[in-house]
Formats: sequence, structure tokens, C-alpha cells
Amino acid sequence: METSLLKVKRLRPGARLPERATEGSSGFDLYACVDGRDHVVLGRRPLRVGTGIAIEFPRGFDVQVRPRSGLAAKGVGVTFGTIDSDYRGEVLVTMYLFGDVEEYRIANGDRIAQLVVTRLGELDVVEIEELTETARGAGGHGSTGQ
Repeated sequence: METSLLKVKRLRPGARLPERATEGSSGFDLYACVDGRDHVVLGRRPLRVGTGIAIEFPRGFDVQVRPRSGLAAKGVGVTFGTIDSDYRGEVLVTMYLFGDVEEYRIANGDRIAQLVVTRLGELDVVEIEELTETARGAGGHGSTGQ
């Protein structure tokens, strides 16, 4: 079986490669690498925080930036993001504060997000006149109970 690779290029000194915290981790931790400073201060407005890395991976994979639950519990949010296989720029993490937190410092080397890699399904788009009926139908948010 051929192994697929997530190739990582360090863009700045001090940048850390993504790594799994434990054997059972589904995501690779991403680390802050703020250019020319030792930290950045988060507020209510979204701020893109650099990781100091760029990545390359094969077509057919989906690479997503996801929040870390430990930071979310502290009122630090990360926007969900998708990285396309032809993107070669720096991996940036958009971060912001919510709840009662007024300010939070992100220092170089802090774990700020997760990188989750999955395989994409190959689907063709086909227009049809009617969809197959289901018990749920068009019921949306909250339609199945809580």
C-alpha cells in the first residue's frame, strides 16, 4: 500500500511541524509562529495568526483547520477552514474571542488549532427533477427533537 504524504515547508525560523498529541488524536496540532513578535493579542475582531508553515498534499484529500476544544473552553474561537490541494501559501488560523473574555495572548509555539486530513469522495453533479422522499423530508435545524 502506497503512503500518502503531508509535506510541510517551514517559512520562518521557529515554525513547528504539525504533530499529533497522542496516538489516538485525529488532528495534527498547529502552532503559532508570529513574525517579528513574541506574541499577538486576540480581541473580538477576527485575527489571522500565522503558523510559519506551508503544506502540500495530494489531490483527493480534504485538509481542514479546526478549533481546539481546550481553547474554546477558555473563550478563544477558531474559524473552521478548508485548505485546497493547490494552495501553497502560509497556513493561517483565524482566531477571535467570545463570551466574557476581553483579551487573550497567543505566544510563539502555542497550540492554536488542529489540522484534520480526510479523503474526499468522488462525485459527479447531476440535475434531477425530484429527490427521493425520506421520513425527515425537508425538516431542518431542530426538526428531529432537541
